[in-house]
Amino acid sequence: MGIEVNFEGKIALITGASSGLGARFAKVLAQAGAQVVLAARRVDRLKELRAEIESDGGAAHVVTLDVTDYASIKSAIAHAETEAGPIDILVNNSGVSTTQRLVDVTPEDYAYVMDTNQRGAFFVAQETAKRMIIRAKGDPKKQHRIINIASVAGLRVLPQIGIYCMSKAAVVHMTKSMAVEWGKYGINVNAICPGYIGTEINAEHFNSEQGQALVNMLPRKRVGKPEDLDGLLLLLAGEESHFINGSIVAADDGMSAF
Repeated sequence: MGIEVNFEGKIALITGASSGLGARFAKVLAQAGAQVVLAARRVDRLKELRAEIESDGGAAHVVTLDVTDYASIKSAIAHAETEAGPIDILVNNSGVSTTQRLVDVTPEDYAYVMDTNQRGAFFVAQETAKRMIIRAKGDPKKQHRIINIASVAGLRVLPQIGIYCMSKAAVVHMTKSMAVEWGKYGINVNAICPGYIGTEINAEHFNSEQGQALVNMLPRKRVGKPEDLDGLLLLLAGEESHFINGSIVAADDGMSAF
């Protein structure tokens, strides 16, 4: 018996959708039939992605979102629901990083990473969940999905990105807390922890001597592709995942096993 992937009638909000994994997540959900709401600061990039999705027969909307600004979060989610309808699926994807030793981290570095990766992710999920909970009280059978994008760096410490590791470890525990508290409202909250995934953002690094040295240290000496997360995304976003709640799923080619 096969599982049919059909997200017709579903509204999915994807943060950090202007590039990298966020853009891929949006395309995959749109191809599966969902109306996608693309959210980020770089509206020009979002409009390009919307045009690409629409040219492939999908439906997409654009909202401006700065996850470090609480007012922007509230405004963007309200705008998303006005434009597309009530949000069924949140892919909580915005993230940034810096590279330095912990002794060199400045207050500005710390705030830059934590305000986006942890604080921003929390309040995006909270504002979305508030609306989901109201709908769930009116329709107890209604299902919603929140997928937080954490990282293998939230499961093990990696050199030179200690603040990033700390922020993603917080997302892991945040996911579990949300799952416990919001599960009774039919909101399943899970996290994907990608390993090293090649995108246009880091392609130059992985092709460098330093990047190749890193690749050679990985379990199978390779980095993943954005499409390697497609199946996991569709599973966690779909109704078939109704018994999966509070799970932290590593998609890292075995990296967190060592």
